Parts: sequence; C-alpha cells; structure tokens
Amino acid sequence: MSALLLLFVCLVLGALVARFARPPAGIVQGLNWWVLNVALPALVLAMIPRVQFDRHTWFPVATMWVTFFGAWALFASLGRALHWPRARVGAMTLVCGLGNTSFMGYPMVEAMHGKPGLALAVVADQLGCFPLLAAGGIVVASLYSGRQPSAALVVRRIVTFPAFIALLIGIVAGVAGGWPAVLDHLFLQLGQTLTPLALFSVGLQFKLHLQRDQVGALSAGLGWKLLLAPLAGWVLGRALGVDGLTLSVGVLQAAMAPMISAAILADQYELEPRLANTVLGAGIVLSLATVPLANLLMGG
Repeated sequence: MSALLLLFVCLVLGALVARFARPPAGIVQGLNWWVLNVALPALVLAMIPRVQFDRHTWFPVATMWVTFFGAWALFASLGRALHWPRARVGAMTLVCGLGNTSFMGYPMVEAMHGKPGLALAVVADQLGCFPLLAAGGIVVASLYSGRQPSAALVVRRIVTFPAFIALLIGIVAGVAGGWPAVLDHLFLQLGQTLTPLALFSVGLQFKLHLQRDQVGALSAGLGWKLLLAPLAGWVLGRALGVDGLTLSVGVLQAAMAPMISAAILADQYELEPRLANTVLGAGIVLSLATVPLANLLMGG
C-alpha cells in the first residue's frame, strides 16, 4: 500500500505543480532524459541478471504482442464499421496497443510482487513493449499518417536505445553469474530514482480533454487497454499452462495505462493528438484502480 501511495502522491504532486506553480522551462524534458538514459538502463542492468528464465518466460513478452496487434485489429475493424478517419484508427492503435510498462509498470508491479515480479516486468517491457514501440509504432504511425516507414529509422531506434543496450549487457552479466555486490547496489540505487521522477513527470504532463465526439473512441480504447487486453492475456496464459508469478506479471503489464511515448508519437505524426492525450490521461487515472483490482482477482 505504501508503494502504491507513492505512485499516487508523485502523480498528484506533478499535476499540482504544473497547475499552481511555475516549474522551470524544460523540466519535463530533463526528467524524462534522466529516466530514459540513466534510471531505466540502471534498473535494467540490476534486474535482468536476476531473471530466472524458464519455459514460461516468453509469456510476459507475448502479452505485449497480443495487446498491440489485438488493438490494431480491433480499431481497424471499428474504423471501417464506424467510418473513423485513418488518423483516429492510428491514434487508437498506438495509445491503446502500447502500455506504460516502464514508468508505471515497474513501480506498480514491484509494489505488488516485489523484486521477482519487477524482473519479469523488465522482460515484458524490454523484449515486448519497447521493440513494438520502436518498430510497430513507427510503422502504424507512418501508415495512418500517409508516410512511408523507414526500416533504417526503426533499426536505429532499437539499437541505440540505452535501455536496450543495457538489456544486452545485463543478459551477458547474468550468464556470467551476476554483478559484483558494489555494482549491483549502485545500479539498484540509480534505478530507484525512476519511480518518483517518472510519475512526477507524468503528473506534469497530465491532461484530460474530453469532447463529445471522442466519447465512443475513448470508451472503446480504454475498454480494450484496461479490460479486454489483460483478459485476453489471462485466457492465453491459462490455456497454455502458465501460472503463478509469470502469469500475474504478464497480465498486469497488459493492463497498464496507455504509454506516454505512444501519445507523443501520435502527436508527432498528427494522429488526433487531442484524442490521444485524452485516452492517455483517463487511462492513467483509471489504471491506478484497475491494475490493483486485476491483481486481487488473480489472487495477488
């Protein structure tokens, strides 16, 4: 409960500062730079060597793929049936197919399942959600904005992302027996800055612009992201014999709020950015209740 309270306090504090204080220009960019280039890679370096790979470790990664491609199929179908503009289909696929599996996923999973759960959450994020953002996200954004996706850009985004580099190094370190104690402690200490700074940054950017013509898309998007996607992951896991912590973490990561970077990508490609930010804001608020509820329903 104290860990979940920290998430809520940091989020609310960021929103209050953005509304009533005068934070320095560029604070969001500065916080995000630290989180993405220092805290996240450090946490990956600390967690990946701890992962106990077994025959079910693929499952948290698979739930990310189910979430993304399920969203794409769903919103492409709804778009044809409801005559949505292509920009709306692209925006909904991005923000409801990609989850906030690092900024919110890491601290929430750790709060509910400790360090063993966090290690699996890192696997879901780094091997599942991030490659989907870097590759699938660019493809969707390009297709629905009328641009041609660049294979070189996709590859460059993946291989130069600091957390991905840390992932490869962490795998090698795990095979070699893990880090020396002093390095392990250092990486953990740096990684622990991710939770308060990331959620404070989310709060600073929090926006909720609900308009009448967006209600249907908003409801469909959050219905998929917060309910149907984790349910699909749970059904897949149970059908294939996955259980315990691996099942719980895979389902919880599928249930996370929409990804901030996906909304930024929608804005960059002019895919109904107002709708994307509405879904993002509402999803963050609702997920603070729906994710712990999903965990309770699974016996957590």
